[in-house]
Amino acid sequence: MVNAPVTNVCQLRHRIETGRGDPATRILRFVHAESPLYTRARRRRRTVSKPAAVAVGASIAALLAVLVGLAFAGSRSELAPGTHVAGVDVGGLTRSEAIGKLDALFEEHADEPVTFVAGSTSYSFAANQLGVQPDWRGAVVAAERAGDGFGPLRGFRRLRARVFGAEVLPRVAVSNAALEYVLDKIAEDVDRAPKSAALVRRGLRFRVVPEQAGTRLDRAAGAEVVVRTLGAVDRPDAAASTALPIRVTEPPVDAAVLAGAARRARLAVSAPVVLRAAGRTFRIPRSRVARLLSLPRGGATKLAIAGPQADAYFRRLSDGIGRPATDATFAVYGETVQIVPSRPGLELNVPAAARAILRAATRPTNRVAQLTVVRADPERTTADALAMGIDTRMASYKTYYSGTADRITNLQLGVRELDGTLVAPGGTFSLNDAIGERTEERGFRPAPVIIGNEYEEEVGGGTSQVATTVFNAAWEAGLEITERHPHSLYISRYQLGRDATVYWPSLDLKFVNDTKAWVLVRGFVEGDGISVGIYGGERRRVESSATDLVVTGRVPVERVKDPTLPKGKTVVEEEGSAPTRTSATRTIYSADGQLIDEETWTTSYEGEDRVVRVGTKVVAPPKKKAAPPPQGDEPAEKTQPKP
Repeated sequence: MVNAPVTNVCQLRHRIETGRGDPATRILRFVHAESPLYTRARRRRRTVSKPAAVAVGASIAALLAVLVGLAFAGSRSELAPGTHVAGVDVGGLTRSEAIGKLDALFEEHADEPVTFVAGSTSYSFAANQLGVQPDWRGAVVAAERAGDGFGPLRGFRRLRARVFGAEVLPRVAVSNAALEYVLDKIAEDVDRAPKSAALVRRGLRFRVVPEQAGTRLDRAAGAEVVVRTLGAVDRPDAAASTALPIRVTEPPVDAAVLAGAARRARLAVSAPVVLRAAGRTFRIPRSRVARLLSLPRGGATKLAIAGPQADAYFRRLSDGIGRPATDATFAVYGETVQIVPSRPGLELNVPAAARAILRAATRPTNRVAQLTVVRADPERTTADALAMGIDTRMASYKTYYSGTADRITNLQLGVRELDGTLVAPGGTFSLNDAIGERTEERGFRPAPVIIGNEYEEEVGGGTSQVATTVFNAAWEAGLEITERHPHSLYISRYQLGRDATVYWPSLDLKFVNDTKAWVLVRGFVEGDGISVGIYGGERRRVESSATDLVVTGRVPVERVKDPTLPKGKTVVEEEGSAPTRTSATRTIYSADGQLIDEETWTTSYEGEDRVVRVGTKVVAPPKKKAAPPPQGDEPAEKTQPKP
């Protein structure tokens, strides 16, 4: 088979480039070296594709980068050149060298005070005063990490630090208590609250007092400034100072806001105001209108009729045109109780009256205010009193006067204070709450009281007799007694084992209203004593008994030295008494005879000291009389001593 001849150059070129066709047409290997076709073919075989060229370039660049990185990698034990910690150059140093350098530089200035300025006041503090201590080790370790890495990567990081620098700020520790104390002292001098504009009056003239801006220490920013400044190695010049951030605070109300209120105030006092209420007419002169005005101040912006003088005026006005409401009360007659009905009253509607007067006063004409009088309801109506169920006397008890006139005064005052006390069902009566603290300002007087086993003088002495009277009234009424303290010494004028004492505010007498109705406690001052009655809606029967006094010990003896008595002689000044014990039992029955409760109260009394005076006076023995001289004319012979 004969191949088709090459008809033109294009066909030949196509077969050469594609390598297709029969062997006769593949003339590349047979063409002559000088042929143009040979030269072009050689060029095509040496041409490199673009992806290959990019790969070669990247490889060369990577190689160069590795070489550069290795060139600047340096030693891992040294910090990168250009590294600074708190402004100090630590490049090329090891970790320990850098920490040592920073510690040494900081310690040079740790006790040197730095001056801070807040407003017009300056303050000086040293780093060691506030416990300021930078964490140099942590900062150096952070700088190491920033310039560390594997081989070439470390080199590039260090090259960047060398060219652009690397700054690390240490964390700074501080004593929070010391820093807060310093900031408190600065704030005390600097902080000034803003003052809003205010409207003031002098006579019938008004003027606006301009506002004043306030200042405030920015505590968070100030703390940062103080700590960073004291924690730095580079300190400000000794003559220089560091400013602390002060914020200016504006008041909420300025003078322009009060201009309208000032105009209204001037109009309010320009003429009198006429009031009409309950068919009566009152005239308020200009001077009183001025005193009734409440002027805006402290951030307020509105004019008003208010304040202490306005309150007093409205009370007098209400008393003049109204009448107070009367609560329903309880009147007792022997064992019965009657309700005294309540009565409504009339009173001035004070808020509406204040608004009406202000409206009239701020009008140029028709300066008349119509006031409203409204019904005043009592706090306890007749229906309320009836619903309380108090209709009978449950029990009463009387004790008689004894002691000084001041003690009797205290008894009468105490029983009057508790008179009319109401106890709700389930509620608790407290004698201390009913009478209150016994003070001379309230009329109580000094009188004897028992403290321990001795008598002393205290204000309110004798109130324990009121407590004993109330205790026995509650005992006979069959009410639950929850707190009672007996006297420490036995007092024979009280029923055996049924006395009680109180002492403000620690010792109290309490009973619970365990009935379904309210309980009323009444106190009465009589000619020879005091009595207490308890009224309610339920009658109970109480049976009581008591054991005899039992001596439980010897009479305590108190010996008192008496230098006026001869030594060895004793005199009993007070007989004293032995400690004793008794028990009182009460059994409580309902009105239909059902047993409610039975209880026994055991009371122990201390002995009263027997006071014995013991003589300590030393008496000298009588002197012996001298023998009389011998009788006769001849003198007595003298005895001569023997040789």
